[in-house]
Amino acid sequence: MNKTLTDKTKTCRAPLSKLPMVTALFWIIKIVATTLGESVSNYFAITPLKLGYAVSAGIFVVLFALTLVVQMRVDRFRPAVFWSVILATSSPASFAVLTTCLIVALVAWRLTGQDMNVERIDTFNGEVLYWIATLISNTLGTSSGDFMSHSLGLGFRASSLVLIAAMLLILAAHYRTNISATVLFWIAYVLTRPLGAVAENAFEKPRVEGGLGVGTTVTSGVLLAMLVAGVAYQTVTMRRIDAGGGAPATEGQPVFSDLAAL
Repeated sequence: MNKTLTDKTKTCRAPLSKLPMVTALFWIIKIVATTLGESVSNYFAITPLKLGYAVSAGIFVVLFALTLVVQMRVDRFRPAVFWSVILATSSPASFAVLTTCLIVALVAWRLTGQDMNVERIDTFNGEVLYWIATLISNTLGTSSGDFMSHSLGLGFRASSLVLIAAMLLILAAHYRTNISATVLFWIAYVLTRPLGAVAENAFEKPRVEGGLGVGTTVTSGVLLAMLVAGVAYQTVTMRRIDAGGGAPATEGQPVFSDLAAL
């Protein structure tokens, strides 16, 4: 009986993860959030506000800093706060430089001995490393999307199809091969950003530029509604779990949740 009480005490005192479970819902919201980030970035930088990339990037840096401070201060995973930080990590930069930075960040993370399983991160240092890698990977995704659609000349729609195929290959590799789940997670995590960027451009840009001409305002509005719906659903699901009802069947099975160390 004493052992049972001790185990319960340890469970109650165990730190709560401030990062979401990596389920299908996680990937859906991640793609929507990064796509919205691209659309909002264009809204500020190009049209209708026309503030330019420098001012737009400065705004996103400030938003990222503010939302990250809130994220670091909360005591557990808060969907609205977490996805606000993700949304704020949208800014352009060099593809080659960011690729190098991401590799260095992940290697440094590994060398610190901190757990690289994103569902088990429950320390301040681990969370800092996660957000550094997230900021670099999302910014890298923006650059890689531009590289595919413009430098390689694939266009927005073809680039979207290539990236969707790549995501499906990663999913197949997760279930059919012994490739490290950590490696697959970060590859997929990076690819969601260019996928969002080129998909957003495919709808938002004028037809003469290869888009459908929907416009930034409409695209941003639709994506914002989708993000709010996803975050609301995730919040309600968490409350049901906290109340002891268990995870609903519609939440789906974890994808890349069993992240092995590199």
